[in-house]
Amino acid sequence: MTDLFSQFANTAPLAVRMRPRSAEEFVGQDHLLGPGLPLRRLLDGTSEVSVILWGPPGTGKTTIANLAAQVSGRRYVELSAITAGVKDVREVVERAKVEREVYQRGTVLFVDEVHRFNKTQQDALLPAVENGWVTLIAATTENPGFSVNAPLLSRSVVLQLHALTEAELRLLVMRAVEAPHGLAGAVTLADGALDAIVRLSLGDARRALTALEAAAGMAAEGVITMAAVEAAIQQAMVRYDKDGDEHYDTISAFIKSVRGSDVDAALHWLAKMLVAGEDPRFIARRLVILASEDIGLADPTALQSAVAALHAVAQIGMPEAQLTLAQATVHLATAPKSNAAYLAINAAVADVKAGRTGRVPPHLSNSRYGKREAELGYQYPHDDPAGVLEQHYGPLGMDLPAYYQPADRGNEARLRTLLEHLRGVIHGD
Repeated sequence: MTDLFSQFANTAPLAVRMRPRSAEEFVGQDHLLGPGLPLRRLLDGTSEVSVILWGPPGTGKTTIANLAAQVSGRRYVELSAITAGVKDVREVVERAKVEREVYQRGTVLFVDEVHRFNKTQQDALLPAVENGWVTLIAATTENPGFSVNAPLLSRSVVLQLHALTEAELRLLVMRAVEAPHGLAGAVTLADGALDAIVRLSLGDARRALTALEAAAGMAAEGVITMAAVEAAIQQAMVRYDKDGDEHYDTISAFIKSVRGSDVDAALHWLAKMLVAGEDPRFIARRLVILASEDIGLADPTALQSAVAALHAVAQIGMPEAQLTLAQATVHLATAPKSNAAYLAINAAVADVKAGRTGRVPPHLSNSRYGKREAELGYQYPHDDPAGVLEQHYGPLGMDLPAYYQPADRGNEARLRTLLEHLRGVIHGD
C-alpha cells in the first residue's frame, strides 16, 4: 500500500510533501520523544500499543500515525470519524484480521477526530484493540476524558501534544523552503515574512506550510514579502509579540476585560483572536468558565448564554460563529459580577481536603435496615407550610461555615436576604 509520503509526491500540497520520513525529522513534542517513551517507541516502530493523540491542529497527529506504519512495515488505514460509520470500522477490522492471520502483517488504523464517534462506533473498535488486530492511533482536539468512552480509554495510552513553538515553526518553514521535495530553494523570504508566517500560524505546522506555499505562488521575482503573506492568507496582518506568548496574553486580556465590564475592550480582544485564527470553541469554553467564576448567580442567565454560545459555535463554525461569540461577550461583560460561587466551592474543597468533614447523619442517609426515614429522625420539608424547617444537614457533629456569601449586586442582592432567612430557620437561629 502506497504511503502518504510517496503518493502524488509531485502534486501533493507542501504540508503533505514535507511530512517527516523518520523520527529524526519529526519536529516538536520533545516532552514525548525521550528514550523509551511511548511516542518515541511508536515512531521507532517498536511499539504496538494503541494511543490517543490529544492536541490542537497541526501538531503532527496524522504524521505520527503514518510514520508508525511506515517504519514498522505495517499496513496503514485512515478513517475520518466525520464520514465513517460502524460498517466502515468493521470492514477495516475484518481486513486487519486477515492481514495478521494470513500475511502476518499488522495494521495501523488512524481515526481522525475520534471524539466525533458515538458510543456504538467507539465500541466497534474495542475487540480490534483488545485482541491486537489493529494498532489504533486516534486523534482528537477534545479532552479524551470527556469525548472517548472509558473502555476505549483504558485500552489506550493518551499522549497530549502541544502547539509548536516559534523556533520549531521557523525550522519547519526554512526546511520547506530549501528541501528538494519542498520549494527547492526557488524562493527566499524577505525581512519580516518568516516572522509573519510563524506568528499567524499559532503553533500549527500545517497552517504555516500552507501559508508559505500560498505566498510562494504570489512571490515576485522569487521573493516572499510580508505583503505576499498578507495577500495569501486573505486577512489583515495581526502582529504578535516577539516572545510567542500572544495566544495566552490575548485570551487573558479578553477574560479580564469581560470581568472588568469593559465591553469595548472585550470585543477588541475577541476580534483580534478571531482574525488571528483562534479556535472559536476555545474562546467559547473560556466564556463558560467565566460565567460561573465571575458572574455566578448575580445574573443566572449568563451561564445559559455562555453554554448556548458554546453549542452554537460547535454547530455553525466560522465566520458566522463570531456573531454568537460577540453576543455572549457583550452579555457577560455587561452583567453584574460576583465571584461568590467560586469562593464558596474553593472554601468547601479546602475544608474537605484538610479533613474537616464527617459521616453522613443517620437521618440523611439512604434508608436501610428496613427503617423509614421518619424513624431515623428525618423531617420532610414539604410537610411544613413554609417548605423549610429546622434540621441539621451537615456532617455528623459538625457546624459548617457559611461558604456562600452573595454579593450585593444583581440577583445576588436578593439572594443575600433570602439566605439570611433560610439559614436562620434551618439552624434555629
